[in-house]
Amino acid sequence: MIDTHAHLNFSQFDKDRKDIISKCLDNNISIINIGTDYKSSCDVVEIAKEYNLYASIGLHPLDILEEDFDCEKYKKLVCDKVVAIGEAGLDYWYKPKGKAKRELYKEKQKQTFIKQVDLVCELNLPLIVHCRVAFDDMYDILKTKNIKGVIHSFTGNVDDLERFLSLGYYIGINGIIFKMDLKSVIEKVPMDRILLETDCPFLSPPSFEERNNPMSIEIIAKEVARIKNVSLEELIEKTDKNSLQLFDRMIYIF
Repeated sequence: MIDTHAHLNFSQFDKDRKDIISKCLDNNISIINIGTDYKSSCDVVEIAKEYNLYASIGLHPLDILEEDFDCEKYKKLVCDKVVAIGEAGLDYWYKPKGKAKRELYKEKQKQTFIKQVDLVCELNLPLIVHCRVAFDDMYDILKTKNIKGVIHSFTGNVDDLERFLSLGYYIGINGIIFKMDLKSVIEKVPMDRILLETDCPFLSPPSFEERNNPMSIEIIAKEVARIKNVSLEELIEKTDKNSLQLFDRMIYIF
């Protein structure tokens, strides 16, 4: 199985990162760790090299006030372990007070995102998209670019789903399905467009430990298989294949 979106570089794993990674690899779980700013992007690349994992580098929309996206700096991080650009996108959930400040914040997010989309085009890598309460603006940007990617932690409705499927995007599904009613979305996602992810240390499934980790990927897979009325084996086979098609720099080691 492949956890296509994890944050094992975060401080929550400083005490047992090696043990968790070893347990995952022993259970045939491969991992893409996701950068959210320049420092964390450096970290995920180093972890990927040390533990034979994979990495994605990018600037998260909630971090744009702390860092300006420097394309050349990020390009220097690209190596054979970097399989995507992101987590990049738009997040309108947290809003500054005042209409003028909100509009400036949204515009800065959009311009930062477009810079990363341009980097995707230049490097011919897939894009890992963060989109929260911003589906209209996200669609307006992505529909003008012929790039491949995944809408990570998808929380839109069926109409949003159909718009991004029409652009060729994959849909990332994680433990948020236990917190939101996404049954109709999951039912309508084609089997050849589903990716599984944990977004650990966040979004831990029920009955799993409070700090999420990639070992919960099977719990998510079982729930998705149940909703789609397919066997767990079929779902794993399809989602692994989808992951390798999108992140085609990955080496299938199982």
